[in-house]
Amino acid sequence: MSLLLDIIHRHKAGQPTGIYSVCSAHPLVLEAALLQGLEDDSAILIEATSNQVNQFGGYTGMKPADFRDFVLGLAKKVGFDPARLILGGDHLGPNAWKKAPADEAMAMAGDMVRDYVKAGFRKIHLDCSMSCAGDPVPLSDAVVAERAAQLCAISEAAWRDVGGEAPVYVIGTEVPVPGGANEELGELEVTSPQAAGTTLKVHREVFAAAGLADTFERVIAMVVQPGVEFDHHKVVRYNAAKAETLSAFIESEPLVFEAHSTDYQSDTALTELVRNHFAILKVGPGLTFALREALYALDVIERETIGELGASHLKSVIAQVMQEEPDYWLPYYSQPGHQQYLDRNYSLSDRIRYYWPHPKVVAAQETLFANLAKQPLLMTLVSQYLPEQAKRVAEGRIAPTAEALVIDKVMEVTRSYARACGMARPADLRRAA
Repeated sequence: MSLLLDIIHRHKAGQPTGIYSVCSAHPLVLEAALLQGLEDDSAILIEATSNQVNQFGGYTGMKPADFRDFVLGLAKKVGFDPARLILGGDHLGPNAWKKAPADEAMAMAGDMVRDYVKAGFRKIHLDCSMSCAGDPVPLSDAVVAERAAQLCAISEAAWRDVGGEAPVYVIGTEVPVPGGANEELGELEVTSPQAAGTTLKVHREVFAAAGLADTFERVIAMVVQPGVEFDHHKVVRYNAAKAETLSAFIESEPLVFEAHSTDYQSDTALTELVRNHFAILKVGPGLTFALREALYALDVIERETIGELGASHLKSVIAQVMQEEPDYWLPYYSQPGHQQYLDRNYSLSDRIRYYWPHPKVVAAQETLFANLAKQPLLMTLVSQYLPEQAKRVAEGRIAPTAEALVIDKVMEVTRSYARACGMARPADLRRAA
């Protein structure tokens, strides 16, 4: 974890540096992230979440070792040095099994953490903030810390078994819901310095009581609420003034903050977050939202180019699959009629991301790309529906292919994060590379 620790140490020394965490399992999104690393000559942090990847396969069908191999394969494809790749586990705790009693859920969470560490994941977010069946709501700091320590002990034992660099940890009790808020948001309450201080104090005490005092020195960050979030169609923007006292609190501590749900924040807001010691920025749905924008645009370009007969009808296939298998979106999009259609297709929480691995959707995407590869893309159509990518094609920066257009659309997001974290190389250096 020397790459990550170096970034944290430089930040604590006063440099406005940080790192963004790519939370996605889509191959084109991950390829975009790795290409961003090549563009910037930087390390890249890629994290799998507990519902995406776990010992049962998660919604991607991948176990931790499978995800590792998958990412390493993409790194080899684009020529990214695996030594500069950091793998993390996000929301590792009982979240995927929270409908079960705590003992049962924590046992499965422990198995999952063990598999992650043995597969080479070394940034471990210990997230036990959610209540399980029969638990009070919310959980106390002490219970959250005790469960985090339980999982940390399992992680440490797994690391000692396999060797390699020691894991580093992220803790916290005020953790935003993975994937964005389910309800319409108003103004958010920023975590108070007192609450953050209590969380940190309780975790230190509980870890020490569990014989993990030395391990706690590898806790590099804690998750708090800086006042950023998004719901289906609205973004709560970062207000640095409201988080001023929270930011000041962490200056006297050896760790930094990790900010979740930073998707859709402006360049200015992301930069301010890093400067205010939210040195780890998580992004997930914002990346697949950009992916969906590009694929929907290509769906239109394809039908305009070749007509309806023989087209992939990717958007229609997605709609059909989501209607036939609604489990991933139905609990979130309760509005009836046309509003539900708008939510399914265009919500910022982007529940479509669960459906890209579906065989019917994969087949439609492959047909889309194959159809667009049969003849040169009409740049007038690309300019109509993907204007920024058309400019980059004209400048010779990207190839005029469907895959390149999608990846570059996703990289609009990664470039914003790279700039905010101080990782982006100046344009003249990128051209020379």
